[in-house]
Amino acid sequence: MTPAIEVRGLRREFRVRQGLFAPPKRVVAVDDVSFAVPAGSVLGVVGESGCGKSTLARLILGLLEPTAGEVAVDGQRLSAMDRRARARLIQPVFQDPFASLNPKRRVRDIVAMPLIAQGDISGAEITRRVAEALERVGLSVDQGTRYPAQLSGGQRQRVAIARALVLRPRIVVCDEPTSALDVSVQAQILNLLAELRRDLGLTYLFISHNLAVVEHIASEVAVMYLGRIVERAESETLFAAPRHPYTRALLASVLTPEPGLGVPDVGLGDIMPDPANIPPGCRFHPRCPVAIARCSTEAPRPATDAAGLVECHLA
Repeated sequence: MTPAIEVRGLRREFRVRQGLFAPPKRVVAVDDVSFAVPAGSVLGVVGESGCGKSTLARLILGLLEPTAGEVAVDGQRLSAMDRRARARLIQPVFQDPFASLNPKRRVRDIVAMPLIAQGDISGAEITRRVAEALERVGLSVDQGTRYPAQLSGGQRQRVAIARALVLRPRIVVCDEPTSALDVSVQAQILNLLAELRRDLGLTYLFISHNLAVVEHIASEVAVMYLGRIVERAESETLFAAPRHPYTRALLASVLTPEPGLGVPDVGLGDIMPDPANIPPGCRFHPRCPVAIARCSTEAPRPATDAAGLVECHLA
């Protein structure tokens, strides 16, 4: 079966200016990333801020051009598709629903925009499909006449989901879709996404720093560190028996509600990852509590077995 998303050797570099006379510095945000997402599944992508998650999402959406590598969506190369065809296959849901919605447009007009942009859909069909999309995400016709500022945060995110679904895509890229919401509202949005996936056969690329959310919704998890996928496995396997030291540190960092435990010490020290200064060898070795001499000079090769993929000399 053709994967819904297939990424091969994907790389994205940025040039960052350091001053008026200094030469620009090269920053590698995504470095030789490859994976495939089966149709109807959910790949969760986790990692610290700055690890390349959002850049990866924008590459898959076609909002950024890759420096190298290729993205295929539903068996078609992204670079060979025009914007309208791409929009019919893959749609985004972004982090902050208030920032991603036009505050001067009514909800029904916001949801209608992808249909209008196609240029070949009648007004009557647009009206019908907008009403259908709003109903599917639990919003009323009356709410469609309001402006985003007149809705709650959870309702605004439902509008963003309705806008993503109105073209009936096969793939939805969710970039931190619940991080701006209260915990109770997060649960509602996650349940809605799960219900839509079941009813419509959607495939999700779900990007988040919230491990509990990813464990709840993802069928497979990819862990990113400084632009690389250092571990990938089925969700149940990865959370039960993580193999990469960075994955273990991420899971150890999750706060618990037990009183008196305080903030967990995950053993990563005070050195923060810098995409502009990637260390030699294994890029995680300056923070790794179990690093050996080989880690500082030799980059590990990704190894794949029945449990998944891991990129570590000690795994």
